[in-house]
Amino acid sequence: MSRVTLVLVALVGILAGALGYSVVTRPVAQTDAVAVQALIDEAITAYDAERQAAQAALSQDVAAIDPETLNPLIESYLLSDPKILQRMSVALDTTLQAEERAQATGAIASMKEAIFNDPGQVVLGNPDGDVTLVEFFDYNCGYCRAALPDMAALLAEDPNLRVVLKEFPILSNESIDAARVAVLVGDADVDYWTFHEALFTSRGQVDKQVALAAAADLGLSPVSLELDMGTEAVSQKIQTSYEIARALNITGTPTYIIGNEIIPGAIGIDELRERIANMRKCGESQCEG
Repeated sequence: MSRVTLVLVALVGILAGALGYSVVTRPVAQTDAVAVQALIDEAITAYDAERQAAQAALSQDVAAIDPETLNPLIESYLLSDPKILQRMSVALDTTLQAEERAQATGAIASMKEAIFNDPGQVVLGNPDGDVTLVEFFDYNCGYCRAALPDMAALLAEDPNLRVVLKEFPILSNESIDAARVAVLVGDADVDYWTFHEALFTSRGQVDKQVALAAAADLGLSPVSLELDMGTEAVSQKIQTSYEIARALNITGTPTYIIGNEIIPGAIGIDELRERIANMRKCGESQCEG
């Protein structure tokens, strides 16, 4: 019998004796209140000590569980309801996407003018359009080439779409040379889309010669372009794209920006249409509900 039990038994005995005496003789109760209180305090102290000891023993037991015993228990629990992992995965994806959107929103806001309103950038479609779609591209990017018809279709079907093109040559030195020529073509009074389309529909690698030939077809002087393509002004326009990409953690092409969303990869015309429609509907690229 534990000490707590012995103390409680003694306490009950004292109280019972006092109660019996009172009932038979009807005098004023003479029970020693100090002694009773001491027994109560001792019982409480002993109970707390045993409870703490039991908790400590339980903690040690849990910590001492062999992984060979614990792991099968965990596995059995998860297998009893496999959808637990699915729910965990969905919750994790939701959390990560929310964090990425928050980071993208902050980064885009910090460079809003450079992204959307740089006076040196190429703007296609409606310059006063209600929705702006930005594309970072490389002329030697196969996915950019494949996505060209999507952009052409959007420009043709949507009179209120504003498209901003950002030279982002990251695949080769030839891409950099082509981008330098493209910057000069963008500054000239010619049809940039025709030049842009010619480079993406050419065969083989797009380099300086391919770009100069496409510019010559628009009436520009290849000699003058080659002399000017190495100027600081041209370099700075390309450097601006690099700086935006670094701030937004853009590492590949094509990458689109619409509203507060950064969209890596060629997602297809239907997805782009949906994002554009959402911008008009709720002011965000992804509407809730």
